[in-house]
Amino acid sequence: MIHESMKIKFKIVTPERVVYEDEVDQITLPTTSGEITVLPNHIPLVSSLNAGEVLIKKEKEEIPMVISGGFVEISSNNLTILADTAERVEEIDEARAEAARKKAEELLSRKEQIATEAVDYTALAVKMEKELARLKIVRKYRKFRNPPQMNKE
Repeated sequence: MIHESMKIKFKIVTPERVVYEDEVDQITLPTTSGEITVLPNHIPLVSSLNAGEVLIKKEKEEIPMVISGGFVEISSNNLTILADTAERVEEIDEARAEAARKKAEELLSRKEQIATEAVDYTALAVKMEKELARLKIVRKYRKFRNPPQMNKE
């Protein structure tokens, strides 16, 4: 049985800012080896991360975020994500993400036609993966963008 006071000190950092920092109950994240869920007293681990959803659970609250890749380090009851980019669901502009995805998709589809141009297709593929992850998460958690007004009784 897990003791109520056991928490994980969690921090998610990008080159620009600390996106989230708190003590939480569990974190689910997309490693390159597959999705894992980290609970208190997890074994030490360092892993690469794929673009995708990071789901933080703190008491009864779920906090979804999206990352575009990076690394995770787990030691003792500490978990730090060093992400290329990370956003809370409410920060994602769905229309902008869709436009960026379409542009990357269009450039990738023209790959054979413009093979002589100096276009970095690996970077385009990574950008498309990032935008697809952003769209998937924002659409999954759309309710967070316009939360219903709750009556306190």
